[in-house]
Amino acid sequence: MSKIVVGVDGSEASLRAVDWAAAEAVRREASLHLVYVVTPWLFDVPDDRRAAQVRKQMLDDGRRVVDVGAARAREAAPGLEVTGEQTGGQPAEVLIDRARDALMLVTGPRGTGGLTGLVLGSVANQVAAHAPCPVVVVRPSEPSERGEIVVGVDGSQAGAGAIGFAFEEASVRGARLRALLAWTHPVSTGPGDMVPLVHDLGILAADEQRLLSEALAGRRAEYPDVEVVAETVRGRAARVLAEASGHADLLVVGSRGRGGFAGLLLGSVGHAMLMRARCPVAVVSGRS
Repeated sequence: MSKIVVGVDGSEASLRAVDWAAAEAVRREASLHLVYVVTPWLFDVPDDRRAAQVRKQMLDDGRRVVDVGAARAREAAPGLEVTGEQTGGQPAEVLIDRARDALMLVTGPRGTGGLTGLVLGSVANQVAAHAPCPVVVVRPSEPSERGEIVVGVDGSQAGAGAIGFAFEEASVRGARLRALLAWTHPVSTGPGDMVPLVHDLGILAADEQRLLSEALAGRRAEYPDVEVVAETVRGRAARVLAEASGHADLLVVGSRGRGGFAGLLLGSVGHAMLMRARCPVAVVSGRS
């Protein structure tokens, strides 16, 4: 059976992530695995008896974090197969490792960190950039079903992965898919990339519409059950997508779009959506 991995830390934000992940696991007929990462020294054998007492208390607290999360998942989705673990390490590294054979990795945007001082939200950008599967960051939002998935389209490799994930998500939910391509007046990005100062906006708009249609063509045929609304919008991608997220159950973006700097694993739009979106955000890399 496939699985969904969710990072927990005892905060209410991470419990909302558990709720979301449990519902998603039911939709995809997957199991759910909870991971709580603590500082590695808790698993060492201490020489000092006082240190042993502190270690035991912190490990007990960690087990309660996992148990509470698992109980929450089972309450939200009776019959769901739920497992959990507490392990030592660097949070981002551990979560990325556990995601290697997962359908997706789910986290909250931030957390309290508890006594360990490990704040789950501090690694959200790292896992979104490096995880080998789609990463969903469950942002605070109204728990209402809007019946719409929004995907940002930009013609990049990561964008193609995001489109595929968005179609799949819309299909399993029976939701409408709104595909948005935001565009602005072309500008030069550096030496050797000079662009004309004057453009025919009609031609530019037609070019972007063609790019959007081509990006969606194959997926439309693969998912004939999905209602698709395709739109090109003149404006900054971050602003356009943030506004659309207010009417969506999930916003899907690529980890890095066209025009990004080489080596920049999580692009500016993806980063902005993790901060500003008004619904859960799925970040899909070209590797996913």
